[in-house]
Amino acid sequence: METIFRFADDLGPAKIVHLYDPRTGLKAILAIDNVALGAAIGGVRMAPDVTTEEVFRLARAMTLKNAAANLPHGGGKAAILADPKLPRGEKEQLMRAFARAIAPFTDYIPGPDMGTDEQCMAWVYGEMGRAIGLPAQMGGIPLDEIGATGFGLAIATEVATGYCDVELEGARVVVQGFGSVGQHVAKFLAEKGAILVGVTDSQGTLFDPDGIDVAMAIALKRSGRSVIDLPRGKALDRDGAIDIECEIWIPAARPDVVRLDNIDRLQAKLVVQGANIPFTAAAEEICHAQNILVIPDFIANAGGVICGAVEYRGGTQADAFEAIEREIRVNTAAMLDEAVQAGRLPRHVAIELARSRIRARQDNRMSVS
Repeated sequence: METIFRFADDLGPAKIVHLYDPRTGLKAILAIDNVALGAAIGGVRMAPDVTTEEVFRLARAMTLKNAAANLPHGGGKAAILADPKLPRGEKEQLMRAFARAIAPFTDYIPGPDMGTDEQCMAWVYGEMGRAIGLPAQMGGIPLDEIGATGFGLAIATEVATGYCDVELEGARVVVQGFGSVGQHVAKFLAEKGAILVGVTDSQGTLFDPDGIDVAMAIALKRSGRSVIDLPRGKALDRDGAIDIECEIWIPAARPDVVRLDNIDRLQAKLVVQGANIPFTAAAEEICHAQNILVIPDFIANAGGVICGAVEYRGGTQADAFEAIEREIRVNTAAMLDEAVQAGRLPRHVAIELARSRIRARQDNRMSVS
């Protein structure tokens, strides 16, 4: 916990809870960072190696993301320390145990994240009546199915190309991580004329300078196979995506995949962060110094939580797409206008934007009271 205290500040965390249920073997972490704007929304990831520090950093990213997206919600995050590929029965048991454990924390609303999906949220909702990202048959807007986060990433990318030397039509794109987010952003960008030349999953990286058939790659993944099984292209190791020359590089996997020890390998003009905290702070500083434009995670990948917030208030899928495009387009442009004019790191500008919205709500509450 000492490492968490190093990051603590005026925003939070409000609470960090370690959960354990000896009957089911549940081991989980819940971080509620800030609730000034309302109950915290944040995903539940499932992975065996998640740390408390990582969960807190992800919760902070959600605080900033929700504030920047003008949502009436604070930020939180949770992690279940388990293999996401557990048999369905065992996974359901853990999700239900987790839901019962967090039920008293009414200032946290869970949603799907890496290793969990709409079905997992259905189990959670069945236990405590509180979740977003539910299956359509339960009245939810299945954000993974419709590609809400990927759609928002494509919008952020489109806006960002106007601030750097990149034309979206014909731009070479590399997607590092080809889960739901990576698949949908590749599809939406291909529809805008971009060319996918590199893609990574857990088995490796596929590189094809002539362009990867996005529809074929998605179909292959959904059949349970790897992108490296595509009939054309060169297979590289899993870390090979960073070495592929491109205009647009999209990390859509785990945190801290680009660091001081590999940032010199990045060959892109624009980075749009699909994953949460995929770059270390030092790596982003180096990108800025080298004129590589980086759109920070909590601005670019807010589509999923915007969709979840719309669902939570009874909105429709059409409402969600409208809100995603509006908020991400406006916020990306506002951030980049200030960053380019002042020569500042985009993330620093975006953090100030989010913090100002949180402070305004706090000040308003104090004046009312």
